[in-house]
Amino acid sequence: MKKWEDRVPPLRRERHFGREVRCYADRPPSLVQMLEEAARSSRGEALVDGERRLDWQGLRRRVAAAGAMLRAGGIEAGDRVGVLLGNRAEFPLAFLAAAWIGAIPVPISIREQKAGLEYILGHCAARVLVHEPDLAERVPASVPWRLTAGELWQRSGAGEGVPAEPSGEDETAAILYTSGTTTGRPKGAMLTNLGIVHSAMNYQHCMGLDPGARLLAAVPLSHVTGVIALLAASVRCAGTLVLMRAFRAREFLALAARERMTHSLIVPAMYNLCLLEPDFTGYDLAAWRIGAYGGAPMPAATIAALAGRLPQLALMNAYGATETTSPTTLMPPEDTAARRESVGLAVPGAEIRIVDDEIWIGGPMVVKGYWDNPEATAREFTGGFWHSGDVGAVDAEGYVRVHDRKKDMINRGGYKVYSAEVEGALAEHPAVVESAVIGVPCPVLGERVRAIVTIRGAVDAEALRAFCAARLADYKVPETITTRIEPLPRNANGKVLKRELRQ
Repeated sequence: MKKWEDRVPPLRRERHFGREVRCYADRPPSLVQMLEEAARSSRGEALVDGERRLDWQGLRRRVAAAGAMLRAGGIEAGDRVGVLLGNRAEFPLAFLAAAWIGAIPVPISIREQKAGLEYILGHCAARVLVHEPDLAERVPASVPWRLTAGELWQRSGAGEGVPAEPSGEDETAAILYTSGTTTGRPKGAMLTNLGIVHSAMNYQHCMGLDPGARLLAAVPLSHVTGVIALLAASVRCAGTLVLMRAFRAREFLALAARERMTHSLIVPAMYNLCLLEPDFTGYDLAAWRIGAYGGAPMPAATIAALAGRLPQLALMNAYGATETTSPTTLMPPEDTAARRESVGLAVPGAEIRIVDDEIWIGGPMVVKGYWDNPEATAREFTGGFWHSGDVGAVDAEGYVRVHDRKKDMINRGGYKVYSAEVEGALAEHPAVVESAVIGVPCPVLGERVRAIVTIRGAVDAEALRAFCAARLADYKVPETITTRIEPLPRNANGKVLKRELRQ
């Protein structure tokens, strides 16, 4: 059986927060220690944000100074620090400064509206919020201390630093609120230093990240992918994090060429949009060597097109969640084309069980539980294993397949229809940018299959139905298809809101 462990440093069994887990035997104890190591070992660039550039020593000085400012304002170890910032240099600065003094950063999407902000900031009892200046009107008055991005940048460049006093390895190092796509309020997943370090090391070793790596952040840093797969991973390898405020295919390609991007982690639709740019071949993308993706299968046509235009680019499927501190599985790039329906092999330390068709995940990177929500923690964790809510399977060689979210599986007259499979078939069509497949009530069959499809170009619903019929069993083919040119509705973390589409 292939295992990532064959390619990484040794692991050993240890006991952490009541669980026995497999951990890297040689590891730093915290995200802050990784920052200290990067500042000692590298003279290269740490951050690129437009015209603003920081090397690792400069970033460390600013983080220490921002930590001193927070401490002078009364922020103590364990206090929560809200971070309502987009992909700008102040985000890593605020996140790392909170960690520097043992406080707990709480990243929040800049798409979150006032009601959501009131709930999140109130629920975690944030003592301070660093925010985008144009979002001041959304910030609830109950937050004791508010700082704009500009104030943080200015004061971190002028003040003296304090020595680092990070939280312990098993303590809560960050709180990321899950998206709440179906019901109720979002839950605050408690990420630990142990989990952050392991996930960063898994990206480092499985993707071959080194000080020459240049990672481009085109997904929100406030999401677990941004804060772990990009920010924490760049700290671990002492590479360079290049920031992009919002993804636009042409701007992404231009920035990637200009900054000699080596690594990306975006969704398949973004790769498709890049390929659709008429001057794609005009950009010098020779440095781009790892193209990671997640959230949906990569269409075979996209894999083939990228192989033809960028033969040096290795594609890697990734699967994870906020509760698993980002990666649970990664696909070895040599297997991507042949195992397109799999999300890869369990990363080092991860343990995967299939319980009544549901994927349960354990390991050092799985969060301790949910902040101030013991009921949800008891409901969604068993013996240190998180119940993912995904229906899936593991084959004899260890490759994991995710069939669907349990709540998104459609029962059509007793036949199971996995919406992810139908969405994967639609993704193969060159005019399809993205799709969402839902079940609609039917008095005879229970549910029927419907697809809502964002298209680029000229294609009608019947043509898409015929396209699916050539690839799927007849009962899986959408009986109704709605086409649109606008993007699908998403929540603050970027997940498609299928409940809105059902309504």
